[in-house]
Amino acid sequence: MRRLSIASLLLLVAACATPKPGTGSTSSVPGHGAISIQIIPNPIVATHVSGNTYDFPFEVVVRETGGRPVNVDRVSADVYAVGGIRAASQSYSATDIRNLGYLTSLGANGEVRYRFTPRKSVADERLFGGVYAELHVDATDDTGTPTRATTTVTVTR
Repeated sequence: MRRLSIASLLLLVAACATPKPGTGSTSSVPGHGAISIQIIPNPIVATHVSGNTYDFPFEVVVRETGGRPVNVDRVSADVYAVGGIRAASQSYSATDIRNLGYLTSLGANGEVRYRFTPRKSVADERLFGGVYAELHVDATDDTGTPTRATTTVTVTR
């Protein structure tokens, strides 16, 4: 069910204003844990299944870059339409992520990959050209210091 929610979120990502793919940022404190995130591929390439049904295969790669163990606390996405209007948001807590069968703990300089292949109906193919989402990952290092990474993802056909 949660993977279906992710599929819905990604469909919205496929519809409106398009920023530069892969633009992102990291917020961390020097000497503490830090993370970076990457979406593979970016842009996500929608694969036609049949009729108006598409698969949206992608991986979310979270890397620890500060040299300290971290725990992923939350993964969230904000979806924007043409003109940068926030159209939707979705958030997953560490418990939600573990319930999906994924690890939330990363060792120093470690990495975790979350693979998804959501399937979604797309009523109008023109939606593929205009939506984007900002994906945020919040984590805490072994001293309790927070860190955040953000990246932008688009969808093509």
